Amino acid sequence: MRPVLDIVALRSLIAVADFGGFHRAADALALSQSTVSQHIRRLEKSLGRPVVERDGRKTRFTTHGARLLEEAQQIVGAHDAAVRRLMGEDRPDAAPVVIGATEHGADQILPVLTAAVRDTRPGAEVRVRIDRSAQLTDAVGRGELDLAVYVTEAAQAPGTPVGELPLRWYAAPGWEPPAAPAPLPLVAISDPCVIRRRALTALASQHTPATVVAEAGYLAGVLDAARAGLGAALLAIPGSPYPDGLTPRHDLPAVPPVRLSARARGGCDPAMVRATVEAVRALLTSREADTSV
Repeated sequence: MRPVLDIVALRSLIAVADFGGFHRAADALALSQSTVSQHIRRLEKSLGRPVVERDGRKTRFTTHGARLLEEAQQIVGAHDAAVRRLMGEDRPDAAPVVIGATEHGADQILPVLTAAVRDTRPGAEVRVRIDRSAQLTDAVGRGELDLAVYVTEAAQAPGTPVGELPLRWYAAPGWEPPAAPAPLPLVAISDPCVIRRRALTALASQHTPATVVAEAGYLAGVLDAARAGLGAALLAIPGSPYPDGLTPRHDLPAVPPVRLSARARGGCDPAMVRATVEAVRALLTSREADTSV
């Protein structure tokens, strides 16, 4: 008798690949790590061969596991598409897909996010929420968002790495810092903010005194303050063009990029999660290449 592959176990296999390990896969699926491990062992028992193996402290797919992963993605994708059709979820009036994004780079990230969702969920209404990273991951945990892209360091939540945003200094055209020993005036998002901390830390490492002269709850206020010439701003802008009304400042210390992650609610369509993660990764990789030229 031919083996039967359990669709639930196949979802766990895909999650292990998508989220980079058993622990993160368990978080994404709202399962225990032992349950995910049991699912993988069930697949191994059905096929009579190992699908994962130890590689030092990490786990990797065997040759058979990699082949199973390809088949699993097709099986689960076809299964979920059939369920959506049978449940009428491909109708225009079906439940909306709600995605979230950090406002840093949102003007470039959101178009690829929404396009990826529409490719996997044709006909579904797509709603968007732009917020701080901690609020986004909390909303995913409560089931208010289907998926969110956020600044990894700003939220204590597991997710799938999708890339990095470069950090650069900007100021209004013609703006010049005051002569030493006066502190460098900064404009920044109000605490808690990873980029604000990065700015102050970078300046302190160069023994440059600085003070936040203007702060805002959201990025738009920071941009307005910088355009008004109140001070310099450290911004996460993927690639080009530069923000309107601002010019880059190359006389301030370099700051490492911030990492972005994606997190999906438990039970979210794996095909949609996979498509959105891949789309954002491709965007950030292309923008990274643009900035290195």
